[in-house]
Amino acid sequence: MKDWIEIAALDDIPRLGARVIRTDTMDVAIFRTRDDQVFALRDACPHRGGPLSQGIVHGTSVSCPLHNWKIDLASGQALGPDEGCTNVFATRVEDGKVYLALKAGEAAA
Repeated sequence: MKDWIEIAALDDIPRLGARVIRTDTMDVAIFRTRDDQVFALRDACPHRGGPLSQGIVHGTSVSCPLHNWKIDLASGQALGPDEGCTNVFATRVEDGKVYLALKAGEAAA
């Protein structure tokens, strides 16, 4: 079962940028694309755990700030010759507010 949690106003997340939400078990990076799509990934690159929230968003991917791995925002998969994946979380935007779906018991702080 998933719990939807209101986490921010859409305008609080910069276009081509990210915000970090801390949960009981991990940090989740919330990304906003140029055309206002919103994605959520575990804030850890599958390569060496770099903070994806500090990477550069381009299209629907983000480049890790440590070693430039490109990660698809929709799937969490590394793109190109790199292999690896990070956790993806469902998001939705309603009335200018961003909601994040977490598993039951995984509370956002």
